[in-house]
Amino acid sequence: MKRETISFDVTVIGGGLSGICAAIAAARLGQKVALVHNRPVLGGNSSSEVRVWVCGATGHGVNRYARETGIMGELFIQNQYRNPEGNPYLWDVTLLEAVRAEPNLTLFMNTDVREVEADGEKNARIIRSVKGWMMGSEREITFESEMFLDCTGDGLIGFLAGAAYRIGREARHEFGEEWAPDVADDITLGSTMLFYTKDTGKPVRFVAPSFAKDITTTSIPIKRVIRSGDSGCHYWWIEWGGELDTVQENEQIRDELWSVIYGIWDYIKNSGKFQAENMTLEWVGSIPGKREYRRFLGDTILTQNDVISQRPFEDRVAFGGWSIDLHPPQGMYATESGSKHLHADGIYHIPFGCLYSRNVSNLLFAGRNISASHVAFGTTRVMATCAVMGEAAGVGAALSVIKGITPRELREQHLTELQQTMLRTDASIIGLHNVDSADLARKGTITASSTMTQIWINEPSEEYRLVADVGWLFPVEGRFEGLTLLVSAREATSLTIELWDTGRPENYVPANFKQALHIQINEGEKQWLDVPADRAMFGGDPCNVFIIVRANEAASLYTSAVPVSGVLAFERGVKPIVSSDLEDHQPDQPIIEWSMKGLVRKPFCFAVETGAYSPDKVINGYVRPFGGPQLWVSEPIANGREEWIEVKLPEPVDIREIHLTFNDDVNEDLINLHHHETPFLIIPELVKTYEVQAYINGEWVRLVGDSHNRARKKIHRLENPIQSKRIRVVIKETHGGDRAEVIEIRLYDSHR
Repeated sequence: MKRETISFDVTVIGGGLSGICAAIAAARLGQKVALVHNRPVLGGNSSSEVRVWVCGATGHGVNRYARETGIMGELFIQNQYRNPEGNPYLWDVTLLEAVRAEPNLTLFMNTDVREVEADGEKNARIIRSVKGWMMGSEREITFESEMFLDCTGDGLIGFLAGAAYRIGREARHEFGEEWAPDVADDITLGSTMLFYTKDTGKPVRFVAPSFAKDITTTSIPIKRVIRSGDSGCHYWWIEWGGELDTVQENEQIRDELWSVIYGIWDYIKNSGKFQAENMTLEWVGSIPGKREYRRFLGDTILTQNDVISQRPFEDRVAFGGWSIDLHPPQGMYATESGSKHLHADGIYHIPFGCLYSRNVSNLLFAGRNISASHVAFGTTRVMATCAVMGEAAGVGAALSVIKGITPRELREQHLTELQQTMLRTDASIIGLHNVDSADLARKGTITASSTMTQIWINEPSEEYRLVADVGWLFPVEGRFEGLTLLVSAREATSLTIELWDTGRPENYVPANFKQALHIQINEGEKQWLDVPADRAMFGGDPCNVFIIVRANEAASLYTSAVPVSGVLAFERGVKPIVSSDLEDHQPDQPIIEWSMKGLVRKPFCFAVETGAYSPDKVINGYVRPFGGPQLWVSEPIANGREEWIEVKLPEPVDIREIHLTFNDDVNEDLINLHHHETPFLIIPELVKTYEVQAYINGEWVRLVGDSHNRARKKIHRLENPIQSKRIRVVIKETHGGDRAEVIEIRLYDSHR
């Protein structure tokens, strides 16, 4: 046996998405990082070993402008381009390459950590080292570090270190949570195993193994949806173990899940109720995908009320948006719905105080083991949300090491630096803006070759009969002018049009009624209808206007195949319910009542003049939509004309680093496996070909550029500084969009 001790600044245990993002984030801040994982592939529940799809704040298209950015965003975009079919093995490769690309990060796979050296009193513990056994290599490795991150899911490292934690459900009275039980208990969400099928093109027999369960003796055929063509995550409801200890009784849970999978397949193949003669099993999972076990206690415990009220924590470092999604304790054998869902009106915020231990001074955590109540955990547990928390924990760990302080001291004394560091790397924070005093661009004035001042969607593709209420949303800044919409009427009629605001800047549902108009329409096709809205009722701050057109079967609107950034269309009454037996969405939730799923990238034809796309947006500090799209948009790029946007500084300065953030439409839902496939490999609005120029000695000089860009965030570090007071970005080509769109420009005189 080879015994060795290795020292790192930060050690991350657990190579799921939260651990991957934590390790990459800390490594990018210059720290020497060990990522220790006990499996042969990365990704945890999302890996080819388990194959749960990566859900996040979009809620499969329920939330708007909610796709994660930062490191998780990079992984989504890379996978979309390389693996649009959702091959789970290619997802493994995407994750492995992302980790291996970081020179400060050392990966230890097949390494199971089961010993922790920690000391100190109960309320003031500190981890000195952890010890892992590398299977197959017979290496016993001791990892010494200043900071440790428990991203194991089950929370083994924190448990061995003596970190305070909980298992099970809190009583309703503790946090005043409506969805909590009256009495606390040890019940958790259960575990799931999945299976894949394929059509062989010829008849295939199936002889069930002896342990296959006869599911006709259970409630499964009655209360769960079984279809011969489904596989993978369609069977998320094959869940069990919520009334057991999901760690101590893991093997029993696995065997029960196996018995049901093979029993379901026996039922599909041999009951005669399905068209499955040519189908066979392609893959069956062998590792239960766990949902819940230990939840550590931090200085903040996130609760149901924080999520639903969208509490804007002062120390927010991430966001989520998946519904509070709780499952019955009996799992697949329950006679009630397989899940129940409660949604906020938009995304919610996650504070840094949930990501470090209240009693182990150098322990952070991310993933399903963060400091949250059982009910709040029902939303934070999904993997893309775990990933953005991982990035925040990794940044927090790195800054704590750099400053020689604890994560608690970082939160108390250096919160702004933590948040600004994350914003600089395009992390998933909403509602905070850049206040970095080192960013020279903030002192400049911005001009552009052109600016879109009018939304004019005038290329109809399909007629849309108003058999139900519809809506759409567009951004304004102060007053707006010339609101019109394209309509047809089969007879003279009156159209009822309402204007609403969205309340919170991060929300995209009608919140406060502003005005109702009843407008007469003459019989006829494709008429531009004037909407005499009160232009001053939305005030002067940037915001979104939500238009509702009430149902009128005598009238039609028109959808367009040409999307516009900042414009969303909605249908009312479309429920995202797979089956009433599988999902129970609580009624009267605006975000469910108004669905954009059927109208993604299909806006209604209308026109309005607005100042929401002005050039100064690139230095206003926001890198995500918030009360508007927060980006500069040019007029259409025509006849090969180049568009540009320029930062003019008060005086010449040395510039060593240039940050650019391009629009990649964070409203577009991406997925790593088979949920859906976009019609494009790269977001069309994203800039493809550009160059950065500096005005030197009376002429524009090319500094850097890219002719095949696929990234939202680009950082150019110059080997030698250039001195100039004028920098411009010239956009020559996009990946299909007809306008240049830039979110942010930053300039630094030193490498950040």
